[in-house]
Formats: sequence, structure tokens, C-alpha cells
Amino acid sequence: MISVDSFGWIERLTDGPKAEAYNRIIEGSRPTDIITSAVVLYEVYRKAKKAKGEEAALEAVAALSQTTVVPVDQTLSLEAADYSLEHGLHFADALIYATARQASARLYTSDEHLNGLEGVTVI
Repeated sequence: MISVDSFGWIERLTDGPKAEAYNRIIEGSRPTDIITSAVVLYEVYRKAKKAKGEEAALEAVAALSQTTVVPVDQTLSLEAADYSLEHGLHFADALIYATARQASARLYTSDEHLNGLEGVTVI
């Protein structure tokens, strides 16, 4: 199981400088083996809509919807709060990290705030 945070999906969708690395990671996994936090859907939709419009944003969400999307519930919220306190993570980072940890998934990111945490690979 893997998880790709917003940075990775945005790189992939915008053909950014790290897109090739993220493409290899994503294409090397079955969509059902990719865990996606509901927070990632929010961030990708928001950034895509702002940059390219609603149609592009909806296409991005359609791509993410092929993965296993994990909603935020009480247990996940409390785990995220604990990670936030323990590692000094912001709200979204803590929820994305908690989602990956809960599923025992390796989290791929370009977010330096997550660097050095268990189960995280920074691209």
C-alpha cells in the first residue's frame, strides 16, 4: 500500500519537475493499493480549480477517485491530533500522515515538514 500526498498529485497533474518520479510511483501500483486522504481531494481540487478551472479540477478528482479514498472520522482525527502534537505538523499534514499510517501505507511527498517521519519518502 502507498499514499501520495497533494504535492505528488499536483506534480503529476501539472507535469511539474518531479512528475516523472511520481508517475513511476503511481503507475507502479494498482489504484486500489493507493490510499488517498479526503484532505488530498480537497487540496488538489482547490489548487487545480484555481490554476486551470473547474473542468480540470473535476478531472483531477476523477483520477483520485480511482484510488481508495479514506474519509476523516473520529479515530483518524484523534490520531492526526496526536501526530500534530508529537511532530509539530499542521492540520492537513497531520491528517494525511495519519491516513497513511492507519493503512500501513508508505507516504510519498515533497513536503519537507514530513521529512524523517516513519513510513515517509520525500521526493
